Amino acid sequence: MFQTAIRNDPPGHAGRGIAVLIVDDSAVARAALGRIVESGSEMHLAGAADSAHGAIAWLKANTADVILLDLEMPGLDGLAALPELIAAGNGARILIVSSTAREGAENTLRALALGAADTLAKPEAGGLNQTFGLILIDRIRRLGRATRTAPPLERHALRTPATTPVELLAIGASTGGLRALAEFFEGLPRAFDAPILITQHLPPAFMPYFAEQLSAMAGRFARVASDGEIIIRGEILVAPGERHLRVVDHGDQFRVVLSDAVAETRCCPSVDPMFEAVAEAAGRGAVAVVLTGMGRDGSSGARRIVARGGSVIAQDQGSSTVWGMPGSVVRDGLASMLGTPAQLARHITVRGSA
Repeated sequence: MFQTAIRNDPPGHAGRGIAVLIVDDSAVARAALGRIVESGSEMHLAGAADSAHGAIAWLKANTADVILLDLEMPGLDGLAALPELIAAGNGARILIVSSTAREGAENTLRALALGAADTLAKPEAGGLNQTFGLILIDRIRRLGRATRTAPPLERHALRTPATTPVELLAIGASTGGLRALAEFFEGLPRAFDAPILITQHLPPAFMPYFAEQLSAMAGRFARVASDGEIIIRGEILVAPGERHLRVVDHGDQFRVVLSDAVAETRCCPSVDPMFEAVAEAAGRGAVAVVLTGMGRDGSSGARRIVARGGSVIAQDQGSSTVWGMPGSVVRDGLASMLGTPAQLARHITVRGSA
């Protein structure tokens, strides 16, 4: 049944920080998560529901910026409810907080592909300690306030778009990346057969499932990269979760070189080393795609791509879950195109593969 909202926000709630809705069938978990949220200085607990149906009903009369969603619930589970929750949330970002985020990587990736913004493994009730609380507060803070309407358009100068064929395509993504990648590959025809490299911020254990999801979404073979292998045209290679994906020129082909060097952004895997290596290996034939994600990972590598004559295209603000990574390359004056993932895919399609 529907759990009455713990708090109904007054009209002036906008000044109280990030509004959080908790959706979990466990009363113990709701109470523990609620205490953590209330301890955060930039957020407040707006409400709680013990079922997905209850959350959808709550959202018809209330608003939230971030929804903490458990996946395993009786009746309508979190995974099945995701599309309706996203629609009812009107811009709210969904953070999966579930024990299956640790054990059920396949379901977690399905949640990300369906539009969840991020995931966090929920420990047993006794494990909801200070360390977990600090991590949760940081995740909520990073997701921030929901965008209810189209965000104000930021005007930035773009470089002249390239028209030359693509020799090597490298894609970097983080928060919201699976949904963006699904849209991108839906618009990229199978006839485009340049090698594709992807660095997506995910834990190592998720990467095999991520590659399987990519294969299904893209209609082409995808796998986690292995050190020293030759890259096959038309296939997708994914950075392992614990190493950076780099490549070197190998005659008329490219060869994988994995690296565990510490990246400037401290991300692992990091987009920067991949872009930097692609710039050196493919030069003018290198194309970097920067999709939704927090932070600045990719900006340094994008600068190298441009310096070597390659091009950088980025997801626009309106379609991004978080306009951190793409916004960074745009503000740095490195992007030659802004668009939705589908529009970026059409641009790549028109250029074709070398």
